[in-house]
Amino acid sequence: MLERLRRPWSDRSAERMLGAVSCLLAVGIILMIVFIVRGAWPTFSHEGLSWLGSGGSPDSQLGTMAYTSSKPPPSAFVVHAWPLIWGTILTAGFAVLFALAISIAASIFIVDFAPPLVRRTMKPVIRLLAAVPGVLYGLVGALTLIPLINKYLVTESEQQSVAHVILLTGGGLGITIILVTLMITPIMTALITDALESVPRPWREGAIALGLNPLRATLAVSLRAIRPAIIAATGLAAARAIGEAIVVSMVSGGNSFAPNPADGRIFFFEPVETLGSEIVRVAEDLGAPAVHSTLYAFAALLLFSSFALSLSAYLVKLPLRRYQVSS
Repeated sequence: MLERLRRPWSDRSAERMLGAVSCLLAVGIILMIVFIVRGAWPTFSHEGLSWLGSGGSPDSQLGTMAYTSSKPPPSAFVVHAWPLIWGTILTAGFAVLFALAISIAASIFIVDFAPPLVRRTMKPVIRLLAAVPGVLYGLVGALTLIPLINKYLVTESEQQSVAHVILLTGGGLGITIILVTLMITPIMTALITDALESVPRPWREGAIALGLNPLRATLAVSLRAIRPAIIAATGLAAARAIGEAIVVSMVSGGNSFAPNPADGRIFFFEPVETLGSEIVRVAEDLGAPAVHSTLYAFAALLLFSSFALSLSAYLVKLPLRRYQVSS
C-alpha cells in the first residue's frame, strides 16, 4: 500500500484530481452566490434598486427594522444605502491610490536599488506584514491614533462648527484610509516585487547602455513590462479594501454619515461607515427578517463589486498582454 502511494501520479491522474478540485471550488462559489441572493431577495423584491439611493440615515432605518414583526410589511424594508456606498468608494478609492503609489516605489527600490542585505531583509518582512490580522491595525488605530488625532489635529472650533450634525472624535475617514492603506500595501508590494524580479535583467541593462539612467530605465522598460501584474495587484487590493469590515468598524467613527469634500479639512475627520462595517455593526440584529434581508443585500452588492473589479482588471489586461514577460 505504501509503495503504491509513493509512486508518482500519472499526468491523467493529476489532471483528474486538479479538475475535481476546480469543480468543487466553482460549485462552492455558485452556492455562495445563490445563498446570498436568496437571503437578499425580499429587499430586492420590495425595494428594487431604490435602496441604493440617498435619503435618511441607514443607521436609523436599520434600527427601525430591528423592531419589526416576524412577517414585516413591504414598508419595513425601506433603506437608503448611499452613505454606506459613498463611504466604501471613498475609503477603498483613496486607499488603493495611496497603496499603489507606495507599492510601486517600494518595489522599484527593493528590486533595482536596494543593497543585497536590505533586499533579503525587506522581502520576508513585507510578506509578514501582509499576513498581519486586520484587527491588530484596528486596535492600534482605536487606542493610539484616534486619541492623538482628536487631541492634536481636530480643533475645538471645528468640533463646534459641525456639532449640530455630527460629532468629531478623531475617528473617521482619514484614519480609516490610513489603516486600510497600510493593510493592502504589503500585498501589492509583494506581487509587484515578484513581477519586477521576473523581468529579464538584459532588458533594463540594455536601456541603460543606450543612455537612460537606472531609474528611467526601470520606468520605461521594467515597469512597462509588468503592467498586467500591476493591474492584477490593484484589483486584488481593491477587492480586499471594499470588503474590509473589522478595521473600519473600529476606527470609522460609528456613524453612517456621508463625508462631504466641500467641508474642506474637516472632510477627513468626518465619521464614515462602509457596507462591510455596517454589516458587522448590525449583525446582532440578524434575527429581524427585514434586517436579515437588508444585510444580505449589502453582501450581494459587495460580491457584485468584487466580480466587477475582477472582470475590469481582466479586460484592461487584455490589450497589454503583448508586454507580458515570457516565463
